[in-house]
Amino acid sequence: MDYALSALAFVAAIGSAIIGGVFYGFSSFVMRALRRIAPRQGVAAMNSINVVVITPSFMLPFVGTALLCLVLAGGSWFWWAEVSGKLVLAAALLYLFGSFGLTMVLNQPMNLRLAALEPDQALAYWPEYVRTWTAWNHVRTAASLVATVLFFAALLTRPMAN
Repeated sequence: MDYALSALAFVAAIGSAIIGGVFYGFSSFVMRALRRIAPRQGVAAMNSINVVVITPSFMLPFVGTALLCLVLAGGSWFWWAEVSGKLVLAAALLYLFGSFGLTMVLNQPMNLRLAALEPDQALAYWPEYVRTWTAWNHVRTAASLVATVLFFAALLTRPMAN
């Protein structure tokens, strides 16, 4: 069980890092670039991004890491007597709520709303969309990257096997 939890925590750390990197790209330069072009082009570009992101190369680490976090949240009790159990639980919950959960509750509904609006309505919504979506994306970025650090910290604090 110890080896399985360690392996799952390692994979979850990598998944969290991948997703954190994707979100970081949006916070760092993608949304800035979309703000610099004409709003009509920004809306079209974001709507296109929101369609093409649904690929195995994104969805596997995004959803797969969330599923691993569910398993690890329960599995953390096997390590609960050590600090690593608490770190795994904190990392799992941070990714589940701060990355995956925020996406499902905030960012994704905003994406769906943007796509459903008539062109003139989308243009009127665009400034609010960019501001709010980006602010919550900063939170998703931080949550994913801090979860990565916590997963690795949990692995590094594990007692050495004989």
